This record gives sequence, C-alpha cells and structure tokens, in this order.
Amino acid sequence: MPFENIGDQYPILKEVLENQEDYQVQIVYTQIDRDENLKPILKNFDFNLNEEKYFYPASTVKLPVAILALEWLNEQNIEGLTANVIMLTDSIRSSQTHVLSDSSAQNFLPSIAHYIKKILLVSDNDAYNRLYELLGQNYINQKLKKKGLNNTIINQRLSLAMSPEENRHFNPIRFLNTEGETILEIPARETISIYKNTGNPQLAEAYQSGGELISEPMDFTFKNRFSISDFHGVVQRIIFPELFAEKERFHISDSDREFILKYMSMYPGQSDYPAYDSNEFYDSYSKFYKFGTSKEPIPLSFKIYNKTGQAYGHLLDGSYFVDEKEGVEFFVTAVIYVNKNKALNDNQYEYDEIGFPFFEELGSYLYKLELERKKK
Repeated sequence: MPFENIGDQYPILKEVLENQEDYQVQIVYTQIDRDENLKPILKNFDFNLNEEKYFYPASTVKLPVAILALEWLNEQNIEGLTANVIMLTDSIRSSQTHVLSDSSAQNFLPSIAHYIKKILLVSDNDAYNRLYELLGQNYINQKLKKKGLNNTIINQRLSLAMSPEENRHFNPIRFLNTEGETILEIPARETISIYKNTGNPQLAEAYQSGGELISEPMDFTFKNRFSISDFHGVVQRIIFPELFAEKERFHISDSDREFILKYMSMYPGQSDYPAYDSNEFYDSYSKFYKFGTSKEPIPLSFKIYNKTGQAYGHLLDGSYFVDEKEGVEFFVTAVIYVNKNKALNDNQYEYDEIGFPFFEELGSYLYKLELERKKK
C-alpha cells in the first residue's frame, strides 16, 4: 500500500498519517497506466477515507459549479447565448447585491466565461456566488446526484453571512449581446426543497462570532458538503470523461472542456484578463502538491489541473498531476484539518506549520513513487 512505512524524509506527512484522527486526513490516490492504444487504466488507493465524516469543503465546490454553468448554457440552446456574452446580475432582496460591470474583464463587463476564469485562477468567491445564483440549488444538486456524486450538497454562497433561507433565493439575471439587446432574462427564483446535511454535523469546541467567543461547536447543517470521493470523481470526469458512463459525465462541448482544462492548469501570472500580480499570486498560489508555498516558478514540464480550498482550518486539493518530461501522471485528492486549539473563526490554524508542508510532502512522496514505479 502506498501510505505504509513513510520515511523520515517526509516528517510532516509521517506525523499526519500517524495521527490521522487528530488531523482528520483523507486521501485518494489514483495510479494511471496506459494500454497499447494509450487508453488510461486507473487503479485507486485511499487512506482513512470516510464518506460519512463531515468536513468543510471550502472553495473546492466552485469546480463542479463552474463546469455545470457551461452544461446549463449548452442546454439553453439559444442563438447568441454563449459563455462570453454579458451577464448582468440584479438584486431584489436586502441580502442580495448586483453586478453591472467587472473592471478585471477586457470589456469591463461580467460573463460566465470570465467568472469561471476567476474561479479557476485564484478561487474568487464573488465569481462562484454569481454562478451559484444563476444555477440555483435545485439545478446544482439534482445534476450532481444524477452524475453519481451522491455525497455532495451545495447550498450556500461563500464569504457572505447569509441565512439558509436567503441562500435559497436567487437573483434575477439578464444576458445581453454587444448591442445591449436582451438575449435571455431570468427572473428571481427560490428553491423550495431543503438541501441540508444530515446527522447534525458540528465542528470544533468553540467559535468566534461578532467579536464574542461562543463556547460550543459550530453547526454545519446548512453549509456545503463535498466528499473526497466526489471531489476526486469530478476531477477525473473532466480529465478522462470517456472512462465514465454517459449519464455520469458533464455534458459540455469539447471546446468548453478545453476551456476548463486551460484555466485549471494556468498560473495566475499567465493571465491577461483578469490580470494578477505574480508576486502576490505566484505559481503555487493554488497548487499545493509538491511545490507547497514556494514562490519560485514551477518548471515548464509540470501541468497541474486542480482546485484547492482553505477555510475553517481545512486545506484541500484535488489534482491531476503531470510531469510531461518524466512521463509521470496521477490523480490525488486530500483534506487535512489543522485546528489545534479547537476554535473556529479565530485565524489560529496551523496552515503554515502543518497544512501546506503536508501537501508539499505528499506531492513529493507520490511523485517519487511514480518516478520509481514500473508502469505497464
């Protein structure tokens, strides 16, 4: 098994795996062999995998929502309605906000495509929220369930203090062409179904709220859920859709899939619109495996198609990791929880001491394993 007898050259990885309950670590790793026609053959390994154990998925939920936005777009089958047309979001409730412009876009206007770029490049919260408002809870959750992703619930906007009821209300949206003519108008909507986590999931022993310490666990019943297996499966579906049954795939065009792959693997500094300062958004800003928090450029032979998440003491990364020079390719998805004082919202998490080094060492360990592994 890949996760037995970790050597002393990986001290953080070894400590985490030996104290799996403290760090609530879960890992899924997939080896890839190729047959005579280069068709991929996958072999999965996991460590401490538990679909019933709740953890907060943070920004990782943005990946399926971004892909589903393109699936929704294809289903509309409206002439002129593309991912690049203007998307204006209105607001009709006090909890809602509107978006009529976007200074980071080349034309200063928002669109589905531009929101997806910002999600995949730097994990932009507002961009995710706008696609969440476009699709609504019913569409997102029913679509994912039909694809066999049964341990996922997406029921909230991110980085906004909003009640479960308000999260079930979705803004009116208009799509316009370059002449300002309306292509599609979507009214305000509400989800009647209640999408919530069962089992009353609670985390930590205390949490900060409004400057006050609440000495009880935080309730995550109405927060997003995205199991490690489902996360791993979403990455695999976008990389190798042909390995899944038709009903389990994302139904997007080849050009849409290439668009997703382009921005999953792009570094922020390589983007013109939106543009990011490479000093702040360095290559490994959203690439945790192997390269950790190094601000050095990632070598050109590496292509990392992934999505990360960081919140409430959780760090996550789901990746298709490739070194074209050495012929290395593998999937790996993991979550770790670093919250020694067992309090949330106090920003006292061991991200730098344990979290990021864990992903760096796990990536280095698996990369070395793949270099030495005799492939079929």
